[in-house]
Amino acid sequence: MKKVLHHFISCLVLLLVTSYGFAQNRIVVFQSDFGLKDGAVSAMKGVASGVSPDLKLYDLTHEIPAYNIWEAAYRLEQTVPYWPAGTVFVSVVDPGVGTSRKSVVLKTKSGHFIVTPDNGTLTLVAKSLGIAEVREIDEAVNRRKDSQKSYTFHGRDVYAYTGARLAAGTIGFEQVGQVLPSQVVDIPYQAAVLEGGRLKGNISILDVQYGNVWTNITADLVNQLALKYGDVLHVNFFHNGKKVYETNAPYSQTFGAVKVGQPLSYLNSLMQLSFALNQGNFAATHHIGSGSEWSVEVTVSHK
Repeated sequence: MKKVLHHFISCLVLLLVTSYGFAQNRIVVFQSDFGLKDGAVSAMKGVASGVSPDLKLYDLTHEIPAYNIWEAAYRLEQTVPYWPAGTVFVSVVDPGVGTSRKSVVLKTKSGHFIVTPDNGTLTLVAKSLGIAEVREIDEAVNRRKDSQKSYTFHGRDVYAYTGARLAAGTIGFEQVGQVLPSQVVDIPYQAAVLEGGRLKGNISILDVQYGNVWTNITADLVNQLALKYGDVLHVNFFHNGKKVYETNAPYSQTFGAVKVGQPLSYLNSLMQLSFALNQGNFAATHHIGSGSEWSVEVTVSHK
């Protein structure tokens, strides 16, 4: 009887968490383009600690290039799934601070919360993790006390404060503000597809340490070509639809499968198709960038 009752209570708690959003776990993860040279990040963490000293505060990164909303979107998609459900992310890359862009909290279908301006930052996680609900932050309630005359540091006064209140359970998700339509501002980009034996995708990011070029083309799509290691891929690189470079790159399991300085294609740690020079910088050598305006087309070379 006790086991049945315990199971019933567990299911009831799970239902409440799933239905009403009470899944916060007192973890807040911060991301910004602020860098660490001044006190901006510390100020945000100070506001969060003032809400509750029991919060666990972590950093995703604060080295997003200034104003680069796309990279903020990518780093969220790269990182959020590895954190437990209920984690609150505060992402502040906000070139439109103080303008009419909405301040929102997205609850994903995976149970994560992302506090951010709705300026394109949510483009990728909205697709990959799904939108459970979006709420606009009600700044009449969810804003740091006596900060109404501050118009340029919403990361501290609105986002860190709201994220901390949500993570601490001071407010429930429904107290963030009014429900918005289940959609977010979307940055257009080349989705990963296989069409007529040709893989197309976006150059999502560069491996900043080594200059490797990472795409959004998944291992599942690559496997549909029935590739074997050693098969050669012909790759065209585009910027705003204009071809800027092309090369042949053997499909490889390790970097050492080709000679030093030679190109290769491989699956990166996220199991997505990528391109590199063995012990070289592919992106710098061939002037390849990343972002929504960069894309690739890949075929199997028969030369």
